[in-house]
Amino acid sequence: MSLTHAILTSLLEKPCTGAELARRFDKSLGFFWQATHQQIYRELGKMEGDGLIKAHGLPTARGQQRHFEVLAGGRDELASWCAQEGEMRPIRDSLLVRMRAAAVLGSVDVTDEMRRHMVLHGQVLERYQAIEAQDFPAEKSRSAAEELQLAVVRAGIAYEKSWLTWCRSALAELGES
Repeated sequence: MSLTHAILTSLLEKPCTGAELARRFDKSLGFFWQATHQQIYRELGKMEGDGLIKAHGLPTARGQQRHFEVLAGGRDELASWCAQEGEMRPIRDSLLVRMRAAAVLGSVDVTDEMRRHMVLHGQVLERYQAIEAQDFPAEKSRSAAEELQLAVVRAGIAYEKSWLTWCRSALAELGES
């Protein structure tokens, strides 16, 4: 996956300024694809040059903000990418490397860091569950698009629950529950 595809997805959901996009990235897509604000702005410029998006100037108190919208070429690019096979994402977690390093060193206790990560993953789980409750109430019928969005939120919930289960088990095996 590339940042281009994540940005196209977000802009198709709602055209916006670069600043709004960066804020939305921090709150939603950022759970699944991380990018700095600088990376987002750099990619927006490249995408505009490639004819995938178009920027419109909006007058503001500080000059002009650029409001981005997806062009037909951007929609075609995203559709083409969606139809392709995706690659498996390898686990990339610094805690797991710390645990391996602690095993090699034999003198470092990483259990406090494991517990800290449990708190952080618990907080993310709570955010996902709040999103599910707020945006996808059980009594409401949903469109196919909403069902796909709900499936993404539920993937996040399943991931966080699985991670917490693993961490509790690992701490118990270490006698640190």
